[in-house]
Amino acid sequence: MTTKSLLIVDDNPENLKLILMVLASTGHELVTATDALQALHAIERRLPDLILLDLQLPGMDGLELTRRLRANARTRSLPIVAVTAYAMKGDEDKARDAGCDDYLVKPIDKRLLREVVKSYLEPSA
Repeated sequence: MTTKSLLIVDDNPENLKLILMVLASTGHELVTATDALQALHAIERRLPDLILLDLQLPGMDGLELTRRLRANARTRSLPIVAVTAYAMKGDEDKARDAGCDDYLVKPIDKRLLREVVKSYLEPSA
């Protein structure tokens, strides 16, 4: 298995800790950011193979970050999975309209998170 890079963007330390714990055994490089600007800097350093993105971030929210990534030729095709507490009617549509490829609701279902990450990083598995 080739090591892939996964960028996890969430401003909540407990959520980051949980996601890191759930994905630690995957063998992929796990990079974290706590806001959109940190995420942009991380993406400049190394283009990730997948982004797990909280939509409710301080400053620039996840929807705006997604729109910016989709508007940039270098980052346009990066897979982005929204991982969010926004679970009201229409929230998934907003995420997908902004350019998110997938949508997971918090609290995080660990099994589903692993399956979704695997589907993007190990599609032939």
